[in-house]
Amino acid sequence: MRENSTKITNEILQFIDQHNLNLDKAEYEDDYNRLALELFQYQFQTNLPYKKFCQARKKTPLTVKHWEHIPPMPIQVFKHLPLSCEPIQEAQAVFMTSGTTNPDAKGKNYHPVLSVSDASMKGPFKQFVLPDCDRMTIFVLSPAEDLNKHSSLSRYLTNAVTYYGTDKSRFFFTEHGLNVDELIQAIRACEAEQEPVMLMGATFAYVHILDYMKERGLQFHLPKGSRIFDTGGFKGQSREVEMDQLYGLFSEQFHVDRNRIINMYGMTELSSQIYDQTIQSSCLNGTAIHDKKGPSWVKTLVLNTDTLEPVEDGAAGVLAHYDLANWNSCLAILTEDMGYKTEHGFVLLGRIQGSEARGCSIAVDQLLQSNLGGVQR
Repeated sequence: MRENSTKITNEILQFIDQHNLNLDKAEYEDDYNRLALELFQYQFQTNLPYKKFCQARKKTPLTVKHWEHIPPMPIQVFKHLPLSCEPIQEAQAVFMTSGTTNPDAKGKNYHPVLSVSDASMKGPFKQFVLPDCDRMTIFVLSPAEDLNKHSSLSRYLTNAVTYYGTDKSRFFFTEHGLNVDELIQAIRACEAEQEPVMLMGATFAYVHILDYMKERGLQFHLPKGSRIFDTGGFKGQSREVEMDQLYGLFSEQFHVDRNRIINMYGMTELSSQIYDQTIQSSCLNGTAIHDKKGPSWVKTLVLNTDTLEPVEDGAAGVLAHYDLANWNSCLAILTEDMGYKTEHGFVLLGRIQGSEARGCSIAVDQLLQSNLGGVQR
């Protein structure tokens, strides 16, 4: 990597290490703003498509003095342009979106090194998912990294088992698909031994398992301390199930307390994850807070869908995430998700619809027009 790339990644890793702890709020805000502005300058200088986008919006390192004013890159652009500060052919990993909307246009996030994204995953997973224990038997319902090397989720799930799984942890997704029969047998064994277990996987995998259990009249009483972890999202699947309905089925079919069911909100284009605070808050305070929150190096703004200006707390808008771990592409990402802020974090409302997308579409058009002819690296 370039010398300035090594410098910025070292600073981000130091920030992640320091701010996993509870530090003075004013000191934290100053540190975050300073590093965000430094990272913005780095990306402005080394990521040509992003530079052109910022210039079209009249935002440069000379004019931007606070992280909230850094222009967020529309997530759709990852499908069209190589958003990378380092040469893409030297990337250690290239994570791709599923391409369910258009298989020929997959978003790509290039990672010259994985040390930053791995560090960003490790601490928050412990904080939000396992605040009450160090390790747990984990049964994974989605592919591991060796089966899907271009999936950021597969990397994430593999890391979860590596960092926090017991020796009994297993992946039940093979090259032939999800092995439900073996999963059921493994769950029965944990149930018999009264050993807590965590089920982990993409949301829709659970729908198939619940169907399987219903057809066979199966129910489980998972041992105390067990939990269910899902990664959200039904886009492109054969049918949709409302989240409240799904979580109700989890409680009914697995007898897992609602306060031990957690959703992780992530995306290929980000290097960090955002979580329900359900388990963390119920363990610490005895009262569950279901609102989502990210680690200290991720901040979220809710923006007006027409103007892309911040809205008042409680008002709905499109979400923009500012992730310092996203050092090689764009630290600020404009999503296609609607939500609103609360005193505890934010609530996710779902995908942006129809006319709501006007401001986002204009931002995409601006960028593509400023990059006509393509970008060569």
